[in-house]
Amino acid sequence: MHNLTMSRHNGSELHILCSSGHLFLQPLWDRLRTWEALIQSPFFPVVFSITTYVGFCLPFVVLDIICPCVPALRRYKIHPDFSPSVRQLLPCLGLTLYHHVVFIFPMTLLHWVASRAPLPPEAPELLQVARHVVFCLLLFDAEFFVWHVLHHKVPWLYRSFHKMHHQNSSSFALATQYVSVWELFSLGFFDMVNVLLLRCHPLTVLIFHVVNIWLSVEDHSGYDFPWSTHRLVPFGWYGGVAHHDMHHSQFNCNFAPYFTHWDRILGTLQSAHAK
Repeated sequence: MHNLTMSRHNGSELHILCSSGHLFLQPLWDRLRTWEALIQSPFFPVVFSITTYVGFCLPFVVLDIICPCVPALRRYKIHPDFSPSVRQLLPCLGLTLYHHVVFIFPMTLLHWVASRAPLPPEAPELLQVARHVVFCLLLFDAEFFVWHVLHHKVPWLYRSFHKMHHQNSSSFALATQYVSVWELFSLGFFDMVNVLLLRCHPLTVLIFHVVNIWLSVEDHSGYDFPWSTHRLVPFGWYGGVAHHDMHHSQFNCNFAPYFTHWDRILGTLQSAHAK
C-alpha cells in the first residue's frame, strides 16, 4: 500500500512537471519580472523595438563597410558590387527613429493608459511559446501577403503607401523599416491582433517580436550565408534573403514576407535560383 501511494505520488509529481513545462522558462521570467516597472512602462515597447532592430542591423552595416576590403565576403552578398552609402543609411535610420518617437510612442502611451494589467507570475510552457510564435508568424505571413499583393496590384495603393519601401532597389538591413506611416501601422496592427487572438503570454510576445524583427532584417540584409534561416528550414518552405530580393528586383513575385506556400498556391513564386 505504501509503495502504491509512493508510486502514485511520484507519477503525479512527474505528470505535473512534464505537463506544466514552466520550470524551464520560470527563472528567466522571474528575472524579467524584477524589472516589471520598466517592462510595464509606456517607454519600454519603443526602447525595446529600436534597440532590437538597430542591434540586428548593425552587424550587417559593419559587413557592408568592410566588404570592399574583404573579398571573401562578396561570395555571400546578393549584389557583390553594391554597398549602401551614408546618404542611404542615415535617412533610413532617421525615419525609423522618427516613426518610433512621433507615432509608436503615442500609441503605446494610449495603450498604457487604457490597460495596465500586472504581469502573470507564471512563465509560459516552452512548447506553448514555440507553438504561439510559429502560429503568429504564419498568421502575419498570410495577412501581409494579402496586404502586399493589394498594394502592388492597385496602383493608387502602391504609389501612395508602398512605393517608399521600394526606393532602394538593392536591399540593405537599415532599409527594412524604410516604410510609410500607413505600412508601419498596418504591420503593427497585424502583430497586435495576432498575439491577442492567440492570447499569448507577455514573454511569448517579446520572443515573437525579437524573431519577427530578426527575420525581417535578415530578409533585407543582402547577405545569404550558409547559416541563413532559409537554409535551416527544409523543403523550401521558407524563402529567405535571395527570395525577397527577387521581389525587390522584379516587383511581381514573392509577395509573402517569410514562407513560400501562399506564393506557391497562387502562382507568384519565383525561385531565386532562376535569376
